[in-house]
Amino acid sequence: MADARAVIAAAQRLRDELPPTPLPPLVSHVYNPLGYAWPMHEAYLRRYAAGRKRVVFLGMNPGPYGMAQTGVPFGEIAVVRDWLGLDAAIGRPDPEHPRRPVTGLDCARSEVSGRRLWGLFRERFASAEAFATEHFVANYCPLVFMSASGGNVTPDKLPPTARKTIEAACDRHLVALVDALRPEWLVGIGAFAAQRAERALAGRARIGQILHPSPASPAANRGWAEQAQRGMVGLGIWPA
Repeated sequence: MADARAVIAAAQRLRDELPPTPLPPLVSHVYNPLGYAWPMHEAYLRRYAAGRKRVVFLGMNPGPYGMAQTGVPFGEIAVVRDWLGLDAAIGRPDPEHPRRPVTGLDCARSEVSGRRLWGLFRERFASAEAFATEHFVANYCPLVFMSASGGNVTPDKLPPTARKTIEAACDRHLVALVDALRPEWLVGIGAFAAQRAERALAGRARIGQILHPSPASPAANRGWAEQAQRGMVGLGIWPA
């Protein structure tokens, strides 16, 4: 039976290539959930990344109340605990931003993007295991970047030199992930992820894109699930 060893090994390599180093003046803190939340991330991979996947969904990088807390891509607390059924040790980043503490599954905040994304999958599939038969969710970059005020800094806003180094490692990981899972489709959750996949994968999978579920997007606040479903149906990935 297929297992997730190749995917886990690729994540370990990425973790070790990306130490959480601040990038002043824009970025004061960098969290790497593949480090302090590795047991949870490994549990997610071991359970849900085994075998070939027809579709890989690719996000940009962790949100402060999702993967930053749980180590699971778009890992809204209730989804990770109650639908994915995961529970593992989660440490804390060092240094930790005073305005962005990591409290793991005890976090009282909800990640809207993760709640929307996994909520769509929960509505469409009978169980997390049924979803994972053909689908997998990953992030392009595992790092969380924060300004001194605690604001989120997206990877596309990083200084060019730092961005080039980080993207090189993330591109290598994406290639390794796709080579292990052999998907027919790589679906970027938002334009950034789709564009990075186009650059990195060189024909290894067909590239599609759906709207990012972030509440910062006015379009996503107007029926994101319906728009995402129409996008998947329009690409021919899901039946109507």
